[in-house]
Amino acid sequence: MRTHEEVVVKRDVEAVVIPAGNTVLIPEGITVTITQALGGSFTVVSPHGYMARISGADADALGKEPPEAEGAPKTEGAAVAENPEGIQRQVWDQLKMVYDPEIPINIVDLGLIYGCDFIPKGDGFRVELKMTMTAPGCGMGDVLKAEAEERVLSVPQVVEAEAEIVWDPPWDQSRMSEAARLELGFG
Repeated sequence: MRTHEEVVVKRDVEAVVIPAGNTVLIPEGITVTITQALGGSFTVVSPHGYMARISGADADALGKEPPEAEGAPKTEGAAVAENPEGIQRQVWDQLKMVYDPEIPINIVDLGLIYGCDFIPKGDGFRVELKMTMTAPGCGMGDVLKAEAEERVLSVPQVVEAEAEIVWDPPWDQSRMSEAARLELGFG
């Protein structure tokens, strides 16, 4: 959800600067503006004007409750053989919980996922993602890649997840879903 709520930071907290991707420490007592709270993380703007992403695990530093466990409920192991399409749907649902930190659109609707392969492995699947960023200089690539892997691993019967950032073909606005284009005023 988009918001513009000013909060006083309750304790020192690490954040990732957007779009550079470097980690900074936001000290206790600083007032920040929360501009986005989606997918379990918070985007804030500091008094110095830089934008940063704070993990949902550090919600208390913003005086917020940690986000509820989001996504697919856990199921038993037999479900893989009986319903592999259900596992695939759960993976895509989890990827839709990874949001661009600057705009309120998830990485699936932005068209950042170029491929998602499911490879049987033991009692589950190894999921291999090919993803991109909207610009080659985006420093958030490693952050979004790690979050995508973490989300995919939360799906029952996914035993391994690996995301690779690729630049070919280059991303452009035509890869966005219709809903994303409308949300951003491109439709």
